[in-house]
Amino acid sequence: MDRLKALGRLLPRVAAAVAAGVLLGFAFEPHDHPWLALVAVPLFLAALNGISMKAGFLVGAGFGIAYYAVLVPWLSVIGGDAAIALAILEGLFYAFFGLFATQVLKLRLWPLWIPSLWVATEFATASVPFGGFPWGRLAWAFADLPLGRLAAYVGIPGLSFLVALVGVLLYAVLRQGTALRMRAVALGAGLVLVFGTALIQLPDDGDGQTVRAAMVQGNVPGKGLEFLGRARTVTRNHLNATLELQKRVEAGTEQKPDVVIWPENSTDIDPYKDAETKADIETAVKAVGVPILVGAVTQGPGPNERQTTGIVWDPVTGPGQRYAKRHPVPFGEYIPFREQLLPYIKRLEMVGAQTVPGVGPGVMPIRGVTYGDVICFELAYDNVISDVVKGGAQVLVVQTNNATYGGTGQPEQQFEITRMRAIETGRTVLIASTSGISGVIRPDGSVEHKSEQFVPDVYVATLKVRNGHTLATTLGGWPQWILTGLGLLGLVLALVERRRGGREQTPPPPPASGSTRAREKVPA
Repeated sequence: MDRLKALGRLLPRVAAAVAAGVLLGFAFEPHDHPWLALVAVPLFLAALNGISMKAGFLVGAGFGIAYYAVLVPWLSVIGGDAAIALAILEGLFYAFFGLFATQVLKLRLWPLWIPSLWVATEFATASVPFGGFPWGRLAWAFADLPLGRLAAYVGIPGLSFLVALVGVLLYAVLRQGTALRMRAVALGAGLVLVFGTALIQLPDDGDGQTVRAAMVQGNVPGKGLEFLGRARTVTRNHLNATLELQKRVEAGTEQKPDVVIWPENSTDIDPYKDAETKADIETAVKAVGVPILVGAVTQGPGPNERQTTGIVWDPVTGPGQRYAKRHPVPFGEYIPFREQLLPYIKRLEMVGAQTVPGVGPGVMPIRGVTYGDVICFELAYDNVISDVVKGGAQVLVVQTNNATYGGTGQPEQQFEITRMRAIETGRTVLIASTSGISGVIRPDGSVEHKSEQFVPDVYVATLKVRNGHTLATTLGGWPQWILTGLGLLGLVLALVERRRGGREQTPPPPPASGSTRAREKVPA
C-alpha cells in the first residue's frame, strides 16, 4: 500500500518530466521553437527537486525518452522499432542525469553543478555506444537566437552549458526557499546572458581572398530506403546538372567556378573499378575544366568492406586527394556485432558491405584554397570539425545524402547543426546534398542559399576565404573537458554530502545485550 501511495505521488512528477521532454523536442527543427528549451529545463528540474535517487531515475527516463521520441521520429523510416529503441537508449542517459541531479540540487552551488552535469550527460551521449549520437545537444537549436553567437567563443559544449544555465537561473528565481537576493541575481544574470549576446560581433578575419564554388544537387530517383536503387541514374543526374552549369557559364549567365562539389553518394559505384562511372565523372570534370570533389562509395580496404569518400577529381591529372568518412552510421553504414545480429534481424542485410572508418581529417588543398571536407552525420562530432580547422581548412564543405529521410525533418535538423558549426568555426560552410538540403551558410550562421528537397539545384557562391581562428576553435575540446569535470566534481560532492548526512542521522548502536544488568548485579 505504501508503495502504491509513493508511486501515486511520483506520477505527477513523471508527467511533468515527460511534458518537459516534449517541449524540449519542439525546440528543434522542424518545429523550431528554441525558446521552449528555456521552459523545459526549469520544468524538468522542478520535477526532480526533493525526490529520492530511484525516483529521479524514473523522472529522468520519462524526460529523456519523451525528448528523443519528439526529436528523432524520422528514424521510423528504418522502422518504428528502431525509433523506439533509440529513444529508450538515449533516454537512459537522462535517467542517470535525474538519478544524480536529485542529490546535486541539494548543494549550495547547484546552479553551477547542474548545467555542468548536463554537459557531462551530452558528452556521454556523444561518445557511447558505437561512437555516440550527438544529435540532441541543446546548442543545436540556437542558430537564430543571439545566444547562439557565443558558440564562436565557447564552442558547442560551452553553448549547451549556457543554455542549461539560463534554464537553471530561471528555475532558481522560482524555486521555493531561495533567498530574494539570489532570485534577483539569477534573474539579472539570465537577462544579461540572453540579451547581452545581441551586442556581440562575430570576428571577421577575411584577408580579401575569394573563391567561387558550385554546389550540385542532382536529385535522386526515389525516396526512403530504395533511394539508391538506381545508382547509375544518381551519378548521371549529377553529370547532367554539371553539364547544365557549364552551358550557363558558356552563355555568360553564370561565373565559372573554381571548384565543383558533388554530394555524398553522388556515385554509389566505385569509380576506381567501374569504367562507366569513371567515364561519367571525367566527362563532367573535363566539361567544367575545374576540379570536382566527388562523393563516392569505394570498395575495400578488405573483402566485403567499403568506404564513404570524397575524391578530388582533377580535369588533367584525374583522381587525387581522398578523404574517407571517419564516423560511419551504426546500423546504417555498418553493423556492430554483424555476425551475431544478421541471422536474427534480416532487415540488416540491406546495409550491405561494412563501411570502414577512415583515418585522418579531410583537409584538401585545391587550387590555392584549403577545404575541410566533412561527410554527413559526422558533422555533429566535435573532433571532426576541430581537426579540419586546425589542419588549415579555410572553407568547410559538407557532402551529405539525406534522401532516406527526405521530408521527415532530419535534413532540417542537420542544416541547423551546420549553421552552428559555421558560427563556431567562423567559416563559410558549403553543403552539397543528393536530394536536399544543399546550401551556403555564412560564418555568422546566416543562410545565403538553401535548396528545396527532391529537386535539382545548382548554386555558385562567391565567398571569402578565412584564415584565423575563433576562440572556440583555439580552445578545442577544453571547454567540454572542463565542464564535464565540473559536473563530475559536483556529483562527487553531492554523493559525499549524502553519505555524510546518512551517517549523522543514523542512531548509535544499542549496548550489547545484558551488559548493563551485569554491572548492576555486581555488589558494591
